[in-house]
Amino acid sequence: MGINTERDIEANLQIGPTDHGMVRLFIDAGELEIPMDFDPEEAEEIAEEIRAAAQAARAVK
Repeated sequence: MGINTERDIEANLQIGPTDHGMVRLFIDAGELEIPMDFDPEEAEEIAEEIRAAAQAARAVK
């Protein structure tokens, strides 16, 4: 399985700050829940990677 492998799985993504000063990405896929906490600097790096991926995806179309 890789980034280009499609799956028929529904999931919800929530993003927000925690009460401990972290940024949490929370993935809920039925019986599976994945909380991922990042410090603010890491979260900003992830946001930059998402923006770069979005720009690259636009170039594919």
